[in-house]
Amino acid sequence: MTGTEPEQSNNGTPARSRLAIPDSALLPLLGSRDENLRAAEDLLSADVHVRGNELTLTGDPADVAFAERVFAELITLASGGQELGPDTVRRMVSMLSDREVSDPEAGGRSPAEVLSLNILSRRGRTIRPKTLNQRRYVDAIDQHTIVFGIGPAGTGKTYLAMAKAVQALQNKQVNRIILTRPAVEAGERLGFLPGTLYEKIDPYLRPLYDALHDMIEPESIPKLMSAGTIEVAPLAYMRGRTLNDAFIILDEAQNTTPEQMKMFLTRLGFGSQIVVTGDSTQIDLPGGSRSGLLVVRDILGDVDDVHFAELTSTDVVRHRLVSDIVDAYARWDANQPSDGRLVPNRADRRRRR
Repeated sequence: MTGTEPEQSNNGTPARSRLAIPDSALLPLLGSRDENLRAAEDLLSADVHVRGNELTLTGDPADVAFAERVFAELITLASGGQELGPDTVRRMVSMLSDREVSDPEAGGRSPAEVLSLNILSRRGRTIRPKTLNQRRYVDAIDQHTIVFGIGPAGTGKTYLAMAKAVQALQNKQVNRIILTRPAVEAGERLGFLPGTLYEKIDPYLRPLYDALHDMIEPESIPKLMSAGTIEVAPLAYMRGRTLNDAFIILDEAQNTTPEQMKMFLTRLGFGSQIVVTGDSTQIDLPGGSRSGLLVVRDILGDVDDVHFAELTSTDVVRHRLVSDIVDAYARWDANQPSDGRLVPNRADRRRRR
């Protein structure tokens, strides 16, 4: 149990709050070599001190109140047995800065509730949403028949969809999982690759296999695939089919044309669910073709039981630099003229002088 003892003053002296840390939560809260504590000190304006099982926060009243909320949520997670790291601390601070979380009247969940939803567990590793938008995305999959997960690389849109598909299969909500991707990147070059058709297509489907291996015992995957319980196939193989009692994921949907997107979505059969994932900033369609992902919201935005989930650079759960890279490219793209000319960067301009 966590206890608080606020000591706030309006006469110019710093406010102070003390939190008691349960024994079971102390080491997870501090982290290896106090790395979690150092991350919190860097992100919070209040001064943070730990002595024994007591955490003391000092500073301006508003800063202390915010830091108290952050540590109260972290202690809740640690007391529940969840592993914490510096990334967890950063996400906690980010979520509590979001009005929908920081304002209870806005109907938001507490960050501890967001981060404690377990989707799948295997060999001691648990798959769960790690940001507020990821939790909204997962909830949308539970609540809608067709969900579009749109966002930059590293936001977990495909991985979480795969986890929900495996969960649905294990809970017997569906009889099979169908994973598909367009092989558009290959274009005309596909014919020049060595091997059979399956061997040529395999590299484009490999990321889906990799995710499966994280969620299902590797030795059981060939059996499930040979039985048709799990199918991984190029998008072109979906034409003419009706997919009943299946969890269907279309990955890399930014590389579909509007016609392909329509073809895919109309494969939906009874008892099935579709999740479409894509990154609208990484379109590889040849010849300036329109992306089906860019126009589908205009077409289906008002259709009942279809949901569009947006993920951003703040939801990136890969290396911290990935979020910075996504933001840097977005700024660079925004500065490019509409006529297609490239604006040289500062290093290029210096070299030309």
